[in-house]
Amino acid sequence: MFRKFVFFVVSVMSMTVVHAQKRAFTIPDLYRVQGVYGITLSPDGKQLAYYSNKSDLQAGTSSTNIYLLDTATKKSKALTTDGKSSAPVWSKDGKSIFFTSTLSGQPQVYRYDFATGTSVQITDYALGVGDAVISPNNRYIAFSAQVYPDLGADGKANAEAIRKKNEGRVQAHIADRLLFRHWTEYEDGRYSHIIIYDTDTKTYTDVTPGKFVSPIFSPSGGEPCVFSPDSKEICYVSNHTDHPEANTNADLWTVSVQGGKAENLTADNTAWDGSPQYSPDGKYIAYRMQKVPGYESDRFRLALYDRATRTKTVLTENFDNWVDDYRWSSDGKSIYFLGEETGYEPLFKIDLKTQSIKKVIADRAISGFDIDAKGNAYYTYSTTGKPIALYETRLGKKSKEQQLTFLNQALEDEVDIRPSETMWVKGADGDQIEVFIVKPHNFDPHRRYPLIINVHGGPQMQWMDSFRGDWQVYPGAGYVVAYPNPHGSTGYGQAFTRAISGNWGSKPYEDVMKVTDALEKLEYVDSTKIGAMGWSYGGYFMNWLQGHTKRYKCLASMMGLYNLPAMWGTTEELWFPNFDCEGQPWNSDLYRKFSPNQYVKNFATPTLIITGERDYRVSYNQSLEYFTTLQTLGIPSRLIIFSNDGHWPNNLKSMPVYYNAHLEWFHKYLGGEPAPWDTEKMVNNQEEYFNKAGK
Repeated sequence: MFRKFVFFVVSVMSMTVVHAQKRAFTIPDLYRVQGVYGITLSPDGKQLAYYSNKSDLQAGTSSTNIYLLDTATKKSKALTTDGKSSAPVWSKDGKSIFFTSTLSGQPQVYRYDFATGTSVQITDYALGVGDAVISPNNRYIAFSAQVYPDLGADGKANAEAIRKKNEGRVQAHIADRLLFRHWTEYEDGRYSHIIIYDTDTKTYTDVTPGKFVSPIFSPSGGEPCVFSPDSKEICYVSNHTDHPEANTNADLWTVSVQGGKAENLTADNTAWDGSPQYSPDGKYIAYRMQKVPGYESDRFRLALYDRATRTKTVLTENFDNWVDDYRWSSDGKSIYFLGEETGYEPLFKIDLKTQSIKKVIADRAISGFDIDAKGNAYYTYSTTGKPIALYETRLGKKSKEQQLTFLNQALEDEVDIRPSETMWVKGADGDQIEVFIVKPHNFDPHRRYPLIINVHGGPQMQWMDSFRGDWQVYPGAGYVVAYPNPHGSTGYGQAFTRAISGNWGSKPYEDVMKVTDALEKLEYVDSTKIGAMGWSYGGYFMNWLQGHTKRYKCLASMMGLYNLPAMWGTTEELWFPNFDCEGQPWNSDLYRKFSPNQYVKNFATPTLIITGERDYRVSYNQSLEYFTTLQTLGIPSRLIIFSNDGHWPNNLKSMPVYYNAHLEWFHKYLGGEPAPWDTEKMVNNQEEYFNKAGK
């Protein structure tokens, strides 16, 4: 036992020395991190395509390029160098790659031919193409576009109508039904439709006409549809109910690539059905589904639709966590899927004959993957202490994981990117609450550091052991940062996730209080200097803490709910408050019970408030009302409003201000390192921070 302890101490000291040789992580370092996205294997498995992004903070620009990796030599080479290309798709014969590029201004589809080594533009749609999908026979290109239903697929006519709308004398919006605006945009009578371009006839066809959104909106993007293996039809997702703002219903629809009458495959389920994928032989359509109408955080199950018998089978009913991204195996006998689990996103395999589920890659927060016919898995993931990279391993064999891309190696060699540790705390109902802890740069176990607790949004999501900017900026400035997954988080069983519904401020509050109790007992935490921060629901939670405790020195609330009854009347997706607050403000007491503005008499904590003027999810008026209240009460507070941002600020224009404002606020009340720049000067464009090192 004593030998083990000595080894542990020596190991910790060695790690401290290693990290001390590197400098602290700063805000500009965030913009040196390069991602790896869209990994896709060639039909013969000999090459893998992916794209990577790169930001230039000084220039205020970002770029994306496509790369090819030789699966035999493990070497990558650039396919594009223009900085405007992404989303590679292999042709069925592997002789070319389709991709999306903004070289012509609007995003259009291009095709790279390996024989000639040249690229040619394929589409010329006036509105640009969104999330392009290529048919197996390479003849058709499907994409999404915001069009006026009466103008259909006519891109030029739609573009002219939009120009007149935006440049005319009258600048106003008009609506006759709800969901007239969404995320950051007013719909103004337009609907997302699927347009199919026929490369033979050079014609565009609107295959989802009418006043319906097809495909339905997804903040994370994604393909608008999938083609059948014979390229004769597409399967897409749409909600044709009278009140799409108030329910989560979505159905799988199929329609000919030539257009015509669409067929609803899942009308019997009034909850959500989506993410369709045809089996390799075309006999089945796999999809994700929910069972509880109106509940957007119901468990996502994997299901199967038999096209011949028109029957449906739920494949993962006994898997008590969310199914996320998935892929068919090449032989069609199994499906690989990612599933959220205790701070990770492991890879699972389900055998369709036995419906048995096996975890094939564990303890990884995997973000993308592809698998060849031989069982070689290619996947991307990051950890708290290591940015994203591409990896390979052989499934079912004792194979060592091999890293294939090293885009962030120079940054890793120079900067102290802090890892996380995990602590479990007994929370509400005796349930265990997982907490990720990131210690500061040059950590000294004999010192006491200020602590920041960060509560995630959603609320139905989870912090994972993956790389995030805010998990590095604050430790780089001398803070211990803790990230709890309280009740409502995903990855701990659906009952744990569902526990927050109708209970926004109770169980999560008890969880965070007990987490705070445990954290302040740590020998390296200064219990007199604890702050808290949160975004979206996390922002709501900060506002809830304001009225229920005085144990935090300061708070930071971003895009947070303050007045729940008022929020109901201004948000676009009514199904969320309708379900979680069990009705509307006039027939449910939960809106006032869990509304932070009902506890003003207890307010006392200095608070930083950040919002976006184009936030249609949580209206910026929520933050205005909160700030007005704090100022009237004489409580120190600062308000920052991003004029052109919505629920998520612009990465290059606004996020440097966001991080700097937090560092300034925390330095003032908790005593960490000073912020690199002056936030007020940044907001007034008087601080040329883009040209400074920010060290």
